[in-house]
Amino acid sequence: MLADEAEIQSYSGVLDPEVHLKGEWFDSLIEFIGAELPAWRDDPMRPSHSNENGLTSQLCSHLASVSRHTPGWDFLQFKREEPDEVGAGREIDLAVAPSGAVIWIEGRQYTKYQTLLPIECKRLPTPPGSKRDRREYIYSSFSSTGGIHRFKVGHHASAHVRAVMVAYIQEKDIRTWAKQLDRWIDELEMSLEGDWSLEDKLIMTSQDSVSKTALFRSTHMRGLGLKKIRIDHLWIEM
Repeated sequence: MLADEAEIQSYSGVLDPEVHLKGEWFDSLIEFIGAELPAWRDDPMRPSHSNENGLTSQLCSHLASVSRHTPGWDFLQFKREEPDEVGAGREIDLAVAPSGAVIWIEGRQYTKYQTLLPIECKRLPTPPGSKRDRREYIYSSFSSTGGIHRFKVGHHASAHVRAVMVAYIQEKDIRTWAKQLDRWIDELEMSLEGDWSLEDKLIMTSQDSVSKTALFRSTHMRGLGLKKIRIDHLWIEM
């Protein structure tokens, strides 16, 4: 399906080709990333890590290695702690960018210096701390570190209309956390903590009980004249 969707060929060894893709290509890219999550988690050579930075660094290394050796995806690079194009002083956990190619998607040009797809990574549950909010996947009352909230207010990915969040589920399971996030968004909608509504809720689009992964989707209105953003949520039970 990926090859049919993107109609991409391998560009290894070719200097600065131009690749023209449809907007729907992002769906194939996200599917590729999601399909690699179990292989990364279950890799017997992967050192044990529980902190977010360590896990995300490992995931970046895995995706970079796999894409480099997979025809159709070898014109991409995966980068850690990439500066946001618009938000000064802010960094994206994981960014996908072209490598050795200039990519055009619906009239927009992307070079190796520009992010194609921003990815934020969060642990569930949020690690304990005096200034950590247990709702941090969605929102933080202590800082601007809330995952979805960063995208809603344009602190992250204001130049994009697609983004991804990866959840490392370290306790309980996918269904339990899906219900918990629903309750938190209900509470935020009834409070004065930001502009939240029921439309901000995550919708599950697929779940695999064998690999213990799931895909959710959410769409969020943004202020400051920004277009709404769609976030694909890739969850994996660790």
